[in-house]
Amino acid sequence: MSFVEYSDFIQDGDVAIVYLGHESMMPVKVQQGAQTQTRYGVIRHSSDLIGQRYGSKVTCSKGGWVHVLHPTPELWTVTLPHRTQILYTTDIATITMMLELKPGSVVCESGTGSGSLSHAILRTIAPTGHLHTVEFHQQRAEKAAEEFKEHKVDQLVTVRNQDVCKDGFGVTGVADAVFLDIPSPWEAVRHAKTAMKRHGGRVCSFSPCIEQVQRTCEALADQGFEEINTLEVLLRVHDVRTVPLPLPDFGQDPSAQTPPDGSEKTPPNQASFSLKTTTPPREIPGHTGYLTFATKPRT
Repeated sequence: MSFVEYSDFIQDGDVAIVYLGHESMMPVKVQQGAQTQTRYGVIRHSSDLIGQRYGSKVTCSKGGWVHVLHPTPELWTVTLPHRTQILYTTDIATITMMLELKPGSVVCESGTGSGSLSHAILRTIAPTGHLHTVEFHQQRAEKAAEEFKEHKVDQLVTVRNQDVCKDGFGVTGVADAVFLDIPSPWEAVRHAKTAMKRHGGRVCSFSPCIEQVQRTCEALADQGFEEINTLEVLLRVHDVRTVPLPLPDFGQDPSAQTPPDGSEKTPPNQASFSLKTTTPPREIPGHTGYLTFATKPRT
């Protein structure tokens, strides 16, 4: 099992995603002889998981069942243990596209946090790229390094425990892209420039407050970055529901023949049919943060 390569069968030591429902999933470290409790009963790793094909339906001890899925960055984002606030798929998709990441890219990231974006970057740059990720908090850095090894992507990433605003990324002239998710990104802009390759590259800063964005844009301009722009990604989820739609009553057909006895037929009850429709939300409490992008010119 690896987060950047697909495996067919569940093996001892894998991290699998137990799917109980659309909004109920959990990661499980598969171990010989271990058990996992769910609301549908117990899952026994030795008999129910190991050797089974990913995507299989597994029957629990109470008779209920779950699906066991291969881990992906998207599934990890919604099931990972939170050590910090994380980035979600809506922002991650925009970041990986706008930073122009591809297999073989070298990326610098700070801070690592819970590793949500890190896993998406690693899948994008595999198998020949590399991620240099910096985390200020020692315990978080150690836990992130442990997870990368457990997920079999540690050969693609270097974790450093240091203050990026003071000490930089620990590399010079190697990065195709830099991502900043720290309280004062303007203090790390010069270090981002130092870490980037001479032929240029892209930088992205994630900040929840517009005042942070303003100071970061000023620092980017002072360091000679070009094409500076900021955007906000808002997700609008439509509510799907079934509604009855009455058919209009246009009255009696004037061309219809009157029966010989002079009586008139009683009109039938007004008919209706059902259809599915969507309703947009009245409010969108969707602000996560502002994404500021810039390009380093060739030097």
